[in-house]
Amino acid sequence: MAIPLQTKYTLSPITNNIPRSHRPSLLCVTCLVTTPTTNSQPNHERLVLEQRLVNPPLSNDSTLQSTWTHRLWVAAGCTTVFVSFAKSIIGAFGSHLWLEPTLAGFAGYFLADLGSGVYHWATDNYGDESTPLVGTHIEDSQDHHKWPWTITRRQFANNLHFMARGTTLIVLPLDLAFDDHVFHGFVSMFAFSVLFCQLFHAWAHGTKSKLPPLVVRLQDIGLLVSRIHHVNHHQAPYNNNYCVVSGVWNKVLDETKVFEAMEMVLYFKMGVRPRSWTESNSEWMEETDIFKC
Repeated sequence: MAIPLQTKYTLSPITNNIPRSHRPSLLCVTCLVTTPTTNSQPNHERLVLEQRLVNPPLSNDSTLQSTWTHRLWVAAGCTTVFVSFAKSIIGAFGSHLWLEPTLAGFAGYFLADLGSGVYHWATDNYGDESTPLVGTHIEDSQDHHKWPWTITRRQFANNLHFMARGTTLIVLPLDLAFDDHVFHGFVSMFAFSVLFCQLFHAWAHGTKSKLPPLVVRLQDIGLLVSRIHHVNHHQAPYNNNYCVVSGVWNKVLDETKVFEAMEMVLYFKMGVRPRSWTESNSEWMEETDIFKC
């Protein structure tokens, strides 16, 4: 009888005598233990080691670096959000009405977390790199599940440019078309949260000792997605804790199984299976950054 055992080990003891530039990025060791099936066979165990080299992005990988296009989109996104916020502040000063835009801002922040969860769920489970508009982000999402730590090594604009592009294209027309300060109280906070949600997401993968104290404090009080809670998203069955702004919606959505219900509807109506049903042991198996150990 053959029993496959798969595990992952730090390669430091194995690679101490190998130049760093020639070391493999990752080694998965699969052990196959074979036991005797008849009394005539010798009573021994055979150990077979299968080595599989995997190449996650390195720190200097161009896919993690910011380009000028990335920076321009982030600058444009920040500008549109600032204009929306300025219209809200100026309108509040002019009308002496602060409560309404303030409440609208809280609503925007609250709903942005929900929106981040729905988007995260959709891109994690459906589509591929050929999907219009979001294909690249879907591909990045799959890579992120295999190597979660890479998000902490993405440069600022590289990490934010996709959301910045969407923010710019949506908020710019709203800036031009509307002046209502309550409306912009909502829009500015919603757009700000969406624009920077990938930064909040990266912080949720960061090491507490390396994060700014203010960020750690905001995580601890629940204003930013928690490191402790988000780690559950990267563990089997990979179908929870999708929200990455504050994470305030995660408990409600997970306990009521909203996403699971949506997956069942899509499956029975369209025959499409979400990735979380079938890939928990393959493409979504987290690989370890051996040089962090």
